[in-house]
Amino acid sequence: MLALTMGDPAGIGGEIAIKAWHTLRETGPAFVLLADPGWLRAQPGAVGLPIEIVHDPADAGFARALPVLKIPLARIAQAGEGDPANASAVTASIARAVALAQSGAVRGVVTNPISKAVLANAGFAYPGHTEYLGALIGTPGAEVMLLAGPSLRVVPVTVHVSLREALRTLTSEAIIRVARTTYAALKRDFGVADPVLAIAGLNPHAGEQGHMGEEEATLIEPAMGVLRGEGISLIGPMPPDTMFTPRARARYDAAICMYHDQALIPLKTLDMERGVNVTLGLGIVRTSPDHGTAFDIAGRGEADPTSLIEAIRLADRIARNRAANLKVHQ
Repeated sequence: MLALTMGDPAGIGGEIAIKAWHTLRETGPAFVLLADPGWLRAQPGAVGLPIEIVHDPADAGFARALPVLKIPLARIAQAGEGDPANASAVTASIARAVALAQSGAVRGVVTNPISKAVLANAGFAYPGHTEYLGALIGTPGAEVMLLAGPSLRVVPVTVHVSLREALRTLTSEAIIRVARTTYAALKRDFGVADPVLAIAGLNPHAGEQGHMGEEEATLIEPAMGVLRGEGISLIGPMPPDTMFTPRARARYDAAICMYHDQALIPLKTLDMERGVNVTLGLGIVRTSPDHGTAFDIAGRGEADPTSLIEAIRLADRIARNRAANLKVHQ
């Protein structure tokens, strides 16, 4: 059993959760939704939906009904209109899911999209899911965001900060930390026996030997030297404008990118519908769809559940891989 969070109740989380249940109810993976049952019953596709209120995920009968662990909203949610009054329910859904995973009651957490702006307006102290999860688990700064699609995995070194701040905070130490975590996760979570990491340059043409920027020589290559000394297979620094071609992607298992959009633009361009966000370095399994709340189409019944379904399936695969890896090393 996995725990699926509510996400922003004004977004498409409820609709895609219902669609995911219809797709997975007979085959699994099974999940319990942490949400307000009244809100769920008002979602597109909820007419005639069998819902089972549970207090323990172990009691859920996934094939017969969508199991819901109750997280009450403060106010009735209006589709497309994010409401800071419901921020506490959104964060409570996340915190409860994490607690269930830490206790072993569920094998992993899948998070529906949240609105960072709505939460910030309510005083939420974190820039996004990734950082909040690290704080909940007690590993702030250890979390790493990996985006996985059918033909590409990408990992940004700097995440939810402005481009100016990303350039200011990029360090060799950060590159080393992210690459180490990614390398270990590829082996343990994705079953890659001997991972190869591609390291992106920061500047056009990867700096063109210092003529278009010096960060490759001063930050990136020294980090790569440390990582190679630890036995990690690397290629790069690669020019960012050519490292995502089909031929280039065939050479590596994950791309370590220097900032958010350098990583996410190619991933979402290649196959946004099946992209999945995975948080590494937490000690629990966490995945999420790679899209946002989609306030513009919320309540219309038009939302595509594919990314959520892929996130649920990937969380299940990672949990199984971790269990198998643990048995091998016992």
